[in-house]
Amino acid sequence: MHMPSTPLPGQAILHYSDADYTVMRPGKFVICAISGKQVPLEALKYWNPRTQEAFAGPEEALQRWKSLNPTSAKG
Repeated sequence: MHMPSTPLPGQAILHYSDADYTVMRPGKFVICAISGKQVPLEALKYWNPRTQEAFAGPEEALQRWKSLNPTSAKG
């Protein structure tokens, strides 16, 4: 998923760490790195601190994990 270089109106910019995130630019939502869906901050539960990506849900997070770990995903 290609992310726009300019944030959308209302889009938050976050810095993701292992257990939480820091709001760098306030907003109401982030964009899922896989689906492109808007994810309200109050619903955000899945992200990857290594890639600094947010995900709409567990399916999207698993899809990204598999793409980043192709040898581990086989089995």
